[in-house]
Amino acid sequence: MSLDHAALRRRNSFLLVLTAWIWGIAFVAQSAGGDAVGPYTFNCIRCIIGGFVLLPVIKLLGRLYPERRNNPRTGQGQRVSGWADRNLIAGGIACGTALAVGSNLQQLGLYFGSTAGKAGFLTACYILIVPVIGLFFHKKCGWNIWAGIAAAVAGLYLLCIHGDFFIQFSDLLLLLCALVFAVHIMLIDYFAVRVDGVRMACIQFFVSGILSAVPMFLIDMKHSIDGIAAWMPALTAADAWIPILYAGVLSCGVAYTLQIIGQRGVNPTVASLLMSLESVFSVLAGWVILGEALSGREILGCVMIFGAVILAQLPVQK
Repeated sequence: MSLDHAALRRRNSFLLVLTAWIWGIAFVAQSAGGDAVGPYTFNCIRCIIGGFVLLPVIKLLGRLYPERRNNPRTGQGQRVSGWADRNLIAGGIACGTALAVGSNLQQLGLYFGSTAGKAGFLTACYILIVPVIGLFFHKKCGWNIWAGIAAAVAGLYLLCIHGDFFIQFSDLLLLLCALVFAVHIMLIDYFAVRVDGVRMACIQFFVSGILSAVPMFLIDMKHSIDGIAAWMPALTAADAWIPILYAGVLSCGVAYTLQIIGQRGVNPTVASLLMSLESVFSVLAGWVILGEALSGREILGCVMIFGAVILAQLPVQK
């Protein structure tokens, strides 16, 4: 049964909101896991877990729908190439490299002194970069999307920034991280309509995990025998593995795969706005799960971001 373009876009937009919701709730797990075993160890292990989680999923989907997948534009089934497909391998390597570089730049920004709130705000600046990059690929945006971007940035500032705002070295790393995540979104936009999204996500995670092993060895393990000996005990604690498994299975295995599937047929700028809801959901998760109080400023920021997302979804005349 085929889906019309509008219905497919609505479904994929919902998948992107679900992605942001999982990422927002996973923020607590990511913070706890990074503190327990080291930020790069956390990134490496959770990505490897995410890749292994998808292997049985791919096998199951292959049995249920042998050599078939839905075309994102028509909703009709079409033949799926095997693992040796060049686009699949290129997409997995490109997206995995961008994911590893972006994630570890974010960890470096935090390591060199940026607060979590500022890190969240500066990383989310990819919503400004994506439409600019999109212009070079003839992906134009309507006035409502540009207005939504402006409202979202203002809302993110109210939500994430408390006190004085100034740029330091760690913040430049986070801005570079935002640029890399914007490239990651554009890469997914390019490859998602050409390959099987679940297989590409699987390759992406293994590539990201392998690349993250380099800073894990150099920094978390202190590239020495003594450093490895001091690093090992942290991995035996249950407090470390609970957040690692949550982030590996849900944040990587589920959410990043939903991102690849959800971006099909959705303007990448609109997709970036939908995923920026991660900041809102992380604050709401802290309110519901951890009992953290929400200030009036933060509530206004949440409302502005939700309004920006709705505005970007409204149909307007060209």
